[in-house]
Amino acid sequence: MTTPRQRHATVPENPSLDGLETVWSARWEAEGVYRFDRSRPRDGVFSIDTPPPTVSGSLHIGHVFSYTHTDITARFQRMRGQSVFYPMGWDDNGLPTERRVQNVYGVRCDPSLPYDPDFEPPARPGKHEVPISRRNFVELCHRLTAVDEQAFEEVWRRVGLSVDWSLLYTTISDGAQAVSQRAFLRNLARGEAYLAEAPTLWDVTFRTAVAQAELEDRDHTGAFHRVGFPLSEEQRAMGFTGRVWIETTRPELLPACVALVAHPDDERYRPLIGTTVRTPLFGVEVPVVAHRLADRDKGSGIAMVCTFGDVTDVIWWRELGLDTRAVIGWDGRLLPEPPAGVPAGPYAEIAGKTVHGARERIVEMLRESGDMEGDPRPVTRPVKFYERGSRPLEIVTTRQWYLRNGGRDHALRGTMLERGGELSWHPGHMWVRYDNWVEGLAGDWLISRQRFFGVPVPVWYPLDGAGEIVYDSPIVPGEADLPVDPSADAPPGYTEDQRGKPHGFIGDPDVMDTWATSSLTPQIAARWESGGGADLFSKVFPMDLRPQSHEIIRTWLFSTIVRSHLEHGCVPWRSAAISGWVVDPDRKKMSKSKGNVVTPMDLLEKHGSDAVRYWAAGGRLGTDTTFDPGQFKIGRRLAIKILNASKFILGLAPSETGAAGAGPTAVTEPLDLSMLARLSGVVEEATAALAGYDHTRALEATERFFWEFCDDYLELVKARAYGSDAAAASAQEALRTALDVLLRLFAPFIPFVVEEVWSWWHDTSIHGATWPAPYGTAGNPALLPVVSEVLRGIRKAKSEAKLSMRAEVSRLSVAHPHAHLIRQAQDDLCAAGNVEEFVLTHADAKSVEVLLA
Repeated sequence: MTTPRQRHATVPENPSLDGLETVWSARWEAEGVYRFDRSRPRDGVFSIDTPPPTVSGSLHIGHVFSYTHTDITARFQRMRGQSVFYPMGWDDNGLPTERRVQNVYGVRCDPSLPYDPDFEPPARPGKHEVPISRRNFVELCHRLTAVDEQAFEEVWRRVGLSVDWSLLYTTISDGAQAVSQRAFLRNLARGEAYLAEAPTLWDVTFRTAVAQAELEDRDHTGAFHRVGFPLSEEQRAMGFTGRVWIETTRPELLPACVALVAHPDDERYRPLIGTTVRTPLFGVEVPVVAHRLADRDKGSGIAMVCTFGDVTDVIWWRELGLDTRAVIGWDGRLLPEPPAGVPAGPYAEIAGKTVHGARERIVEMLRESGDMEGDPRPVTRPVKFYERGSRPLEIVTTRQWYLRNGGRDHALRGTMLERGGELSWHPGHMWVRYDNWVEGLAGDWLISRQRFFGVPVPVWYPLDGAGEIVYDSPIVPGEADLPVDPSADAPPGYTEDQRGKPHGFIGDPDVMDTWATSSLTPQIAARWESGGGADLFSKVFPMDLRPQSHEIIRTWLFSTIVRSHLEHGCVPWRSAAISGWVVDPDRKKMSKSKGNVVTPMDLLEKHGSDAVRYWAAGGRLGTDTTFDPGQFKIGRRLAIKILNASKFILGLAPSETGAAGAGPTAVTEPLDLSMLARLSGVVEEATAALAGYDHTRALEATERFFWEFCDDYLELVKARAYGSDAAAASAQEALRTALDVLLRLFAPFIPFVVEEVWSWWHDTSIHGATWPAPYGTAGNPALLPVVSEVLRGIRKAKSEAKLSMRAEVSRLSVAHPHAHLIRQAQDDLCAAGNVEEFVLTHADAKSVEVLLA
């Protein structure tokens, strides 16, 4: 237990919460209070894989909520004697940043344009975006993220995050790019990364591929169209008449039709399996096939297979070995030329149109030809979107880079499931989300993106004598040359003047998915295999904690486990702490898209950082928490009470008989010992709770005792504490001991106010103090609550009589089964209640009778 260094406290005359954040944030940084001590051995280190927030605008209250949970753990572990590796990073590459640059500066990237070293964006962005080179665009991305990052840091310092700012990293820095490219090259060398041409989910707005983890199902309105496929002579000879009717929401894909598919057990269509039909309007002969995924109860029970309308089309196409007839381009429009075998005449009616325009024209043509029956039938159905996109995804055929993650390898999938079981999950049920995601993987991880501001795929391709790209012989850099940008750097053995020429080379134009870099945050933060980083990496990896929100278990958490398993053969952390969401009063998640986001700085300035942290600490891991300004007021009231109670306690002059600095051994009175015994139990409960990542239970236990301490114990001993005898010394020492312990218990939650009070009587920071241990005492913990119960009875009587709490009680009669306990504190009770005559009897039933003067 910490012994106060200054027994005569220097206490402000009028202590206040105002300005504490500015004063103490600056002093903590100047004194290096939160600096990581890398000289400590691994067992003396607690390392945190801090989430790097996406720098694309501003932080919101949900960030403050979840990051406060992590900070509570960091502060607790630091006070337990651990050297805490607690970095901060900025996730500054990717689509969100690009979109923000386009909106702020009124520009768009055109990689075909040359670099303009003197380019400055328009002072006032116009209606039309200005096309600029990729290098100019990337420079603007860096410029804007630097501004945003400064604003983010200001918020985090105001919140009081105890990160070591000397460990700051960004996911687009040269160091991060080198780590990301090094990991990719090793994946490639081991056969874990591969290039493949395949159907790809495609966002036509951003013109980039989208991975499975970035998908989002949204309800989308459409209509079923009943379309008839003419029968062949063979089918008519079999007794079929009329047409084969299918129902589709995408009639514009008729020229992409490659088959009709029915369930193998569907008696209606079984005779047709193995025959062919012709597509309406286009007259292309397509087979009728069978597959178990065909839904007999949906529509007419037989479906049109197109390349590609949805992910089921991809499965049918792959498993049934069907032809490919692509008709939708990367821009979301119908291709200008028809696929092979599709007549140009009818196709010309829809060539170059948007999907919507093509659909309208095809419907008109089907009506005219009599191949559509009835009117379109409206329907609302789930459609796949890119999580940041606004238009339904298309499926186009592209060449992309993939990373093996178990989606196509059952053995690897099983290993990934086992890795999830090696983690300690908080709360435990979040493991199920991980398991469900891994079990539901539909393919390997698509990691390339057709964007501009990101980590370049570090690969070049040779060109043959005809200038054609040889994709199966990629050229890679040496690790010592990383990072590289293939669009600007020449590969080993070539010179820049060979770019794009026969027998020369071409750089891969893509960048890696932002998760492909963020999945390496442990390696980036710990400077994996970088200059001077080997020692640091061994001190912190595998890390102790990954804190994050639950919706990115499928992306960030899983992808980080994949990368760690492939590179290091282990899980990247020991524990995962999963925060819930902040929801509005209607229980809706707060998000920018819903327009119900609350930005934190105004709240921090209005209520104080400790008050906002108090609210955040009230939210348990894995549980959604309502945004409730009323909790800020309660937190502020707590902070003010700490100031006032501390001022009173530290303002008590040591008694003449009490030795200054004697410590808890000077505590002799039963009521004082009882209070310390109860406090010892609180220390034990709070310690166990924080060690188990249950910060809410720790705060509740500490706060509950604090109010009992202030409202009951402090009032009971106040009169005695003003004295000068041994009994007064006991009260004074008990009060100071309790204050010392309580401040340390509160330190992880409300760091500013406790540091302020601590500074009144200590020379060092409370955040470097030792976490309190349970304090063994001969006191009876049952004594204080029994006496407090009687005191509350006295207060109630005075309140009902509308008298001051200092009003005199001429006679107090108490009957109680624990009368012997009350007798031990009767003098304090009578002094607190201003009681003239006290009658105490033992009885099975409790009663308190108050006769007011």
